[in-house]
Amino acid sequence: MEGLTLIIGNKNYSSWSLRPWLLLRQTGIPFREVRVPLYEPGTREQIRAYSPSGKVPALVDSDMKVWESLAICEYLAERFPEKQLWPLDPKARALARAVAAEMHAGFGELRTHMLFNARKHLPGKGRTPAVLKDIERISDIWNACRTQFGASGPFLFGRFSVADAMYAPVALRFLTYAVPLDAVSAIYVETITSLRAVQEWLTDGRAETETIPALEPYA
Repeated sequence: MEGLTLIIGNKNYSSWSLRPWLLLRQTGIPFREVRVPLYEPGTREQIRAYSPSGKVPALVDSDMKVWESLAICEYLAERFPEKQLWPLDPKARALARAVAAEMHAGFGELRTHMLFNARKHLPGKGRTPAVLKDIERISDIWNACRTQFGASGPFLFGRFSVADAMYAPVALRFLTYAVPLDAVSAIYVETITSLRAVQEWLTDGRAETETIPALEPYA
């Protein structure tokens, strides 16, 4: 298999797939996408052809297979250093890696009660006390990044980076669930969700015909 191939799930539901997909699309790195609908007979076996975890996303680069969103992003940063997928400043880069890792490992309450869904508008749903704490922490992260390192551009560290790709599904969730935000966070959500690549993902997700009841708790 020549070139980069990214294996993703349903665009309506798979926020983890969106992260490396957006990084590739936004930075102009050419790739082929393979969409494997989730929660269907044979789904896990199809994905295992590309990923030993049996989960999406997965990246195939010739004989190299990389899975897990953040690991894929790290691989791409090393594979394409000219794209500057992490900030060049060491302090900014350290913070970017920290907040990206926090996104990858944390915010379980938000992900559980505000499931990613490109087709729905669910204002007010999912706002448990624990979810509100996650939202507060995310807003604090965005404000800190923008204040300390965002002067050169509209993204968390000025220039678009892995950190923005990691938080893009959160920004979309905040729109889906109509989450009230402070001014800095609201502007950042508008910046991310207005990207042509994000709008392309949403258009594709809304055009999908599959419905997964397990991922539709507010249906």
